[in-house]
Amino acid sequence: MTQLSLLGLSGSLRRASNSTAVLRGLQDALGFRAALDIFPLHGIPLYNEDDDAEHAPESVRALRSAIEASDGVIMISPEYNHGMSGVLKNALDWASRPYGVSALKGKPVLTMTASPAFTGGVRAQQQMNETLASIPTRPVFRPQIVIAGVHEKVRDGRLIDEAAIGFAVAGVDDLLEEIRAVRSVRKAA
Repeated sequence: MTQLSLLGLSGSLRRASNSTAVLRGLQDALGFRAALDIFPLHGIPLYNEDDDAEHAPESVRALRSAIEASDGVIMISPEYNHGMSGVLKNALDWASRPYGVSALKGKPVLTMTASPAFTGGVRAQQQMNETLASIPTRPVFRPQIVIAGVHEKVRDGRLIDEAAIGFAVAGVDDLLEEIRAVRSVRKAA
């Protein structure tokens, strides 16, 4: 059986990003369950429809290709002013265009948030899920994965807190089940 391929998108550009640290911790914890590649959003310009379609920047074409090549996507965002990061929203805007040809359409997606606050970014997660529903992706419905006090759970650029890793991996297992369900439906068709 071929190993499933997951794409990780972090809504933080910071060198010491806690969101990216969560993805790195998941890479370590997934073992042979799936391969998780993290796609950096640093080079994605602000969305401008004039620069889309055949004029899309190379960084955007690379993002769309990475999404299309993956079996599923894990998105994690910090919470800024009670919402998801502009970086992630911008990447979703690019990935969901041109209208009707979204690289994310029907793609199984798992959302997570991480914050130093005790709420763990729960309000940002609501925005993420609302945006993903409009694309439309195949969001994994499960208890929200919010990592509160994340700054205390990261060391050397990786999530190390066993409880947080366990909860996040359970979410990834749900994502993998959704991917397998999508594959079986396509195979039966």
